[in-house]
Amino acid sequence: MPIPIIRLYTGDDGESHFEQTTIETEPHGDVVIMSGLQDCHEVQFAETASGGGYDWHNAPRRQYVITLTGTLEFTNRTGDTQLIRPGDILLAEDTTGGGHKWKLVDDQPWRRCYVHLESD
Repeated sequence: MPIPIIRLYTGDDGESHFEQTTIETEPHGDVVIMSGLQDCHEVQFAETASGGGYDWHNAPRRQYVITLTGTLEFTNRTGDTQLIRPGDILLAEDTTGGGHKWKLVDDQPWRRCYVHLESD
């Protein structure tokens, strides 16, 4: 059973786009499914207070952003939006182009884990 991922990437038009994708998994024993190993560079945790947001920017590197608490809305420059909820995994790959912005839309802080997939 694949694990759902929200991918944020730069398209051929130079703008950020969202797509639903998955990480493939395989059975591991009787009750567990696992993906294959993926190389990563660092892991980092962050928190933004409720009501916060961040204006237009690009991802600083390819990274997974795993939301622990908080609900937020990501927007790209074409006006598309993507709601991110606790438990969602975002693969941020829009390191160039038009970028994205986000804002918290509930009363919780946004606690998240960044898994850096390549070095700075």
